[in-house]
Amino acid sequence: MSTAHLTAASTTPAGFSTRGQLNGILFVALFAAAVTRIAAIPAIAGLGLSPLIVGIVAGAIYGNALRDGMPASWAAGVNFSARKLLRIAVAFFGLRVSLQEIAQVGVPGLAESVLIVVSTLVIGTWAGMKIMKLDRDTALLTAAGSAICGAAAVLAFESTLQSKPHKSAMAVGSVVLFGTLSMFLYPVLFKAGWLHLDTVGAGLFFGGTIHEVAQVVGAASNVSPEATHIATIVKMTRVMLLVPVLLVVGMWVNRSARRDSAAGGMDGAHGNAPRKLAIPWFALGFLAFVVINSLHVLPESATSTLNMLDTFALTMAMTALGIETRISQIRQAGPRALTTGFILYVWLIAGGLGITWTVQHLFG
Repeated sequence: MSTAHLTAASTTPAGFSTRGQLNGILFVALFAAAVTRIAAIPAIAGLGLSPLIVGIVAGAIYGNALRDGMPASWAAGVNFSARKLLRIAVAFFGLRVSLQEIAQVGVPGLAESVLIVVSTLVIGTWAGMKIMKLDRDTALLTAAGSAICGAAAVLAFESTLQSKPHKSAMAVGSVVLFGTLSMFLYPVLFKAGWLHLDTVGAGLFFGGTIHEVAQVVGAASNVSPEATHIATIVKMTRVMLLVPVLLVVGMWVNRSARRDSAAGGMDGAHGNAPRKLAIPWFALGFLAFVVINSLHVLPESATSTLNMLDTFALTMAMTALGIETRISQIRQAGPRALTTGFILYVWLIAGGLGITWTVQHLFG
């Protein structure tokens, strides 16, 4: 940004700044509304592409091709949608999970989820940083999207890590590619008898290893209603694990920042100082809403409405992240991030099958 722009920004009246931010939020909301309609088109919905995925793709296209058409004063509203609104929406995501549902699949479902999430996060972070030479944030975001709940996990981790938008875009790209592939490949492998799983095992495997909730439902519905029920609950158990994982990652990031700051004062001055909030409050909000949903405090109609609004808010956040993403930044690490996603995909199939067989043998 030029000196003239900086000077103009510093002398901009507060009212004009607030109006610009509100216009930016309204713009993102209208954009997200259009995205929601596009995602509802049968051809798009049939691919298991949620509004969140369509939002970041459409936002990135606009951000790179037509960004100059948006007034500069709206940027604050776009940033608000990609950051603060995102945290609120992730917290409300907890209304989709209940402790009663998780209890239905019992120890096998919980064991499947914990083993998949922990192993995928460890393998993804290690492979991304050590083998593919990615930065820590990109490796973690890619691993989180594969391990927990796809785009929603990427959003939650992006907020905790305070990473750049293009890193989230790369992680979401991996979720789209390999999650969509799973939705079509898994039912074929199951019906061909190559997975050697019964209906319960298929539910555990599908719910434990496919990236997005919609993709899990899409794949398991090609097996049986029972498999779909089990797979959905196992998937939501993985979503539930977002809270403890975010707490651990938050503390780890803060500890690393303290160590880097202590190692060199100059580094600390350039952005490696420890963050004030190592534990993400929205993760605690997520847990609180899980409890509220489990206690059936809200009427079912209210919960349904809130979930619909939450999906729209997440779509706004994804769209805003897309608008802030630059293709030139993705090109630098895109192939390496995608290869990391492929390594994780191979692990989810091979390692996931091994974990499923072990869990069924021990607890079945």
